[in-house]
Amino acid sequence: MTARRWIEPTALSLTGAWICGVVVLSQSVAWLVQQTLLVDELGWPRFGDPLVCLGGGVAIGVVVGPAALAIRHPVLRSVARCWAVAALALVVLGVARALPLPWSPVALLVVAGLLLLAFALLRVRVAGGGLLGGTAAGLAILLPWWFAGALGSWWETLAALAAAAALGLFTAALFARFLWRPLAGAPRWMRILLGGLAAAVALVPIAAGAGPAGIQLLLLAVLPPAGFAAAAIADRPSSAGPGLLVALAAAGPLAFVDPEQLTLILGLHDVDYWALIAALLSALAGLLSLGLVWLGGRRVLAGAAALLAVTTGTVWISLGHPGLYGDRIFVILKSQPDLGNLPTGIAARRAEVYHRLVAEADRAQRPIRAQLRSWHVHYTPYYLVNAIELPDDPVLRGWLATRPEVDRVLHSPRLRPIPAPEPPMRGSLPAPVRPWNLEAIRVPEARSALGVDGSGIVIGESDSGVDGTHPALRGSYGGRWLDPWNHTRTPTDVGGHGTHTTAIAMSVAPGARWIGCVNLARNLGNPGAYVTCLQFMLAPYPQSGDPLRDGDPAHAADVLNNSWGCPDLEGCDRGTLLPAIRSLRAAGIFAVVSAGNSGPRCGSIEDPPAIYPEVLSVGAVDRANRIAEFSSRGSAGPDVLAPGVDVVSALPGGGYGPLDGTSMAAPHVTGVVALMWQANPRLAGDVARTESILRDTARPIPSSCGHAAGLVDALAAVTAARAAR
Repeated sequence: MTARRWIEPTALSLTGAWICGVVVLSQSVAWLVQQTLLVDELGWPRFGDPLVCLGGGVAIGVVVGPAALAIRHPVLRSVARCWAVAALALVVLGVARALPLPWSPVALLVVAGLLLLAFALLRVRVAGGGLLGGTAAGLAILLPWWFAGALGSWWETLAALAAAAALGLFTAALFARFLWRPLAGAPRWMRILLGGLAAAVALVPIAAGAGPAGIQLLLLAVLPPAGFAAAAIADRPSSAGPGLLVALAAAGPLAFVDPEQLTLILGLHDVDYWALIAALLSALAGLLSLGLVWLGGRRVLAGAAALLAVTTGTVWISLGHPGLYGDRIFVILKSQPDLGNLPTGIAARRAEVYHRLVAEADRAQRPIRAQLRSWHVHYTPYYLVNAIELPDDPVLRGWLATRPEVDRVLHSPRLRPIPAPEPPMRGSLPAPVRPWNLEAIRVPEARSALGVDGSGIVIGESDSGVDGTHPALRGSYGGRWLDPWNHTRTPTDVGGHGTHTTAIAMSVAPGARWIGCVNLARNLGNPGAYVTCLQFMLAPYPQSGDPLRDGDPAHAADVLNNSWGCPDLEGCDRGTLLPAIRSLRAAGIFAVVSAGNSGPRCGSIEDPPAIYPEVLSVGAVDRANRIAEFSSRGSAGPDVLAPGVDVVSALPGGGYGPLDGTSMAAPHVTGVVALMWQANPRLAGDVARTESILRDTARPIPSSCGHAAGLVDALAAVTAARAAR
């Protein structure tokens, strides 16, 4: 008899362990696979997350279902049924994850609706017991997020709070029916121990289903530890306090973290890092709050709740990021100006392109701008692409859908602030004496034999920024700088990538001048940021100026280095930047673009602007002149190749260091174009002829994708450019 007594508790314990293991493992592996595919620019199936949730629910159901039917002990049987409902919730709630991440507010509203429906189906009356304990414990769990995270727009915040509140109602009813009532007659320590364990296990599948991709992992860390405090708060079977605790705990990850930004692309010390810290602190607070609600009477709990409320406000105002930091939308209009019959002189041509673009933007955007001003909606107009950027708002989206002049509306993500960004890359190496990368493309021979160094040519760099104090760059700064992200007044680099690429171009053409613009914030851009910097390259303007009124095409860049791409994650579709690139080409501005780092598969050149025939895309080779494994390729590109493996160049702080990527390959070609245009000023502005020379003089490199691209040859290209008529 003694042995049989322990069979059911042991079986239930193993079932709980199975539930936790299945959910945590499946959700973690799925997210890591999704991130790997995202880095490689391979799509995660739209129904991948719902299928993972379905698989997890089925794996739980085949174990917990028989347990719920076979166990005879009424309390243990009720616990098993609670877990079965939680497994069903994982499957049902996971359906909302079929929506794309930019639609996460909609997904959260779907989750809220499903949870409210489940709450109604449970038919449990939830009363007001335990509210003080739920408030105090919930505020303690929520506290770290006010420092480590930031709220999105009113729309995102409202959706997150709706999902959190619905989650609280559902769990309050679920626990009241299957946990608190069966345990009502047990000693308090048993209610807390058994009820806390049961609630913690039930919260595992519920947390996995309730959050968008990535956020569910934070919920898995935050919610289950709060199960014990929830059991201690439940002073009566119908207590609402445990639900309030769960709602406040869930509000942290749901409201303070954007799932789009919970990505490895931003690096290990960005949103992921701070969200993990907040989740661990919240989990610890959830465990410690058990002592608070166990020992504290009403006065203690009321005092603790008041103190935590004051502390929350103080932390948010003094150490956090008060306010709303929502995404925006990029509204592209249908009309584009006619850029035919331009003047032949390069200065006159650029001025005419600028004036036509601005005039068309003013004309086409006038009705929308007037209406937005009347509604006191802040907007940003663009002219290089006829577009307007404004806050992402479902009401505005609906109104824009009725406008006949609007072509399409794109998502334009904005990074929410974090407590402290990762410091920029630093270099520990000295300046290279004989850089292999320059010798590989015969730059020294071109400069010495033909007497060119890029003098008179302006190179435009759009990237993470530029360290203008670096010895390799400070003497060649062209005096034009724009930082739409951090609003710095002098060239600054928050990452290091832009300093590295700029210095490569200047090592090829040290006599050229460079101007810079920051289009990446912590390694994430958006359509508005990319167009802002491209506009600046056509017609530079002061940091506080108006690009449509203060732009000066007389100081335009001649050749642009673009070691970036704009994928779907950043809001671009295939045609977003095409009008900008075509206008720059019409203005005689040469655009060099990195091909991307999604190789070696064929067809891996996928993101604008590298996909456009109007740019020169550049792939990477190593020291042995072999195409780098990571270099994107396909039947349409890259156009040429350049060194992109173990390239030593400047990094912020005065040092040097090696980096790999097609980002490093592109600026080699940018510098070669500067040499070509200095060698033959009549060729300057003739983009098509310059491209043809670069391709024709490149040394062929075998490719496995049916496209023969050549390694750029500076000596041959400059020689041919000088001879061109």
